[in-house]
Amino acid sequence: MIDWLAPLVLIGAALVLFSILTSVLAFRFGAPLLLVFLLIGLVAGEDGLGLAYDDQASAFLIGSIALTVILFDAGFGTRLAAFRRVAAPALTLATTGVVLTTGLVGVAAHWLFDLPWPQALLLGAVISSTDAAAVFFLLRAGGITLRSRVRGTLGVESGSNDPIAIFLTVTLVELVLHPAGLEAFTGALAVGFGLQMGLGIALGLLGGYVLNRLMNAIELETGLYPVFVLVGALLVFGATTQLGGSGFVAAYVAGLVAGNRQVPHLATLRRFQDGMTWLAQILMFLVLGLLATPSEFPAIALQAIGLGLFLMFVARPLAVAVCLLPFRFSLREVAFIAWVGLRGAVSILLAILPFLAGLENSQLFFNTAFMMVLASLLVQGWTIKPVARWLGMVVPQRLGPVEKIELELPGTAHHELVVYHVTPGSPVVRGARLPRWARPALVLRDGHSMHFRKAGRLQPDDYLYIFMSPQYASALDHLFAPPAREAADRRLGAGDFAIDPTAPMRTLVDAYAAEVKPEVAGLTVGEYLKQQFPRPEPGDRVRLGYIELIIRACDAQERISEVGLRVLDRPSSP
Repeated sequence: MIDWLAPLVLIGAALVLFSILTSVLAFRFGAPLLLVFLLIGLVAGEDGLGLAYDDQASAFLIGSIALTVILFDAGFGTRLAAFRRVAAPALTLATTGVVLTTGLVGVAAHWLFDLPWPQALLLGAVISSTDAAAVFFLLRAGGITLRSRVRGTLGVESGSNDPIAIFLTVTLVELVLHPAGLEAFTGALAVGFGLQMGLGIALGLLGGYVLNRLMNAIELETGLYPVFVLVGALLVFGATTQLGGSGFVAAYVAGLVAGNRQVPHLATLRRFQDGMTWLAQILMFLVLGLLATPSEFPAIALQAIGLGLFLMFVARPLAVAVCLLPFRFSLREVAFIAWVGLRGAVSILLAILPFLAGLENSQLFFNTAFMMVLASLLVQGWTIKPVARWLGMVVPQRLGPVEKIELELPGTAHHELVVYHVTPGSPVVRGARLPRWARPALVLRDGHSMHFRKAGRLQPDDYLYIFMSPQYASALDHLFAPPAREAADRRLGAGDFAIDPTAPMRTLVDAYAAEVKPEVAGLTVGEYLKQQFPRPEPGDRVRLGYIELIIRACDAQERISEVGLRVLDRPSSP
């Protein structure tokens, strides 16, 4: 009666386990990890190992739940201050950018596939959003540190544009099923957009607030808090969707609200949500890979690849350039944001909707979206790092890796025990003092524990146990991290050497013949750069003849604290 149960569990567990193990190789060879998950699903499918899976409804359900988990975690991990700083450009990309991309790709699809206009625009909507899973993976595990404004814009855009693309896709499916005039369609589009987004934001705010209050008011077993939060996120999604709003918007907003208030057992929650997000990504890409039939791809390969290239090199760059025009992004920043428009599981997930609605050309939509996602992950996903370095978007890490463990203390949410590994070359090894508010408890050295005051100066490979408030969780990191290598700074474009921000610009004119206006010569280097960049961030740079000034670091008040100078090559004399 249940003979199917054991094979299902065996095959499913084996696929997930194999995906996890292949991540080691993917990291080593620089392959986009999510592409690996997708390819494993393809290989295991009916054209590979022969696992037949064609249940679009269950695939859509699994994908929707996985996407909810990913979006809630994305909101939960986004600091409100960072969100506010990039909200305007990111939300413009998430709304206007998605609409522009839909229109541009729709025009190309109409020409390449000879589709009626409603179906061509539907294909454009399916592929219009950047993928939250792909972009968040890049930002977290990509191995590069991007400029904060660019990083924040990409993160908020990818977390908020999926609901817009889903709304457009559902609306266009209805248009194909029930054709209407332009005026009626535009009116329905505006009303539906306002209802879905308005309800999604309102119920997300309410759900996140209630979830956070309940977390702080109810005493649960420590292991139940992460389960409580996960189920709460799914409840917010389901209730909002049932009431006619966008459940995906609600999940992201609920995570943003809940994660920016006091949270008990935060370290436990972070570890659990990190694992659940990985599992959600693996399951979503595996299931969508299993659903595909690669033997059908060759029939539309040329058109699909052509449409994918049009999206990467024309539609996305044009949409990004138009959306970011009012926000004073540099040309390099615009180019990089355009290139990181990775498509992923969400586009394939949306391509299932025509199947569920019974539309003609459903298989065409699915196969085209799948091939475009493959092209995006192969071309864009594999080139993110070199493009970031080429465009100067990488900020050199000022610190080496910090090794620490955060342990929550039972009975209070106001203190935690942080364990730091003392690395060679770190400031504490060189004699730097801990701040007064830090409460060092003990030192573990060569397997023996001792009181901090009796341990003397900290030694490499010591472990230091410190009691501290969670609000200072990262405040000591710089004391336990080895300094980044100067060679790495030069390679990543932080300049050949550091100069004092309080040095007068006149000295640069005298020493390097820097080309500056006379009224600027009396300013300090920091004042001059502040004039050029009212909201400075590491990586901002300006050329002055044959030298380049590069902002290396800023403090919390956006004051420039470190500047690099790069000497440019002069043309050789004839």
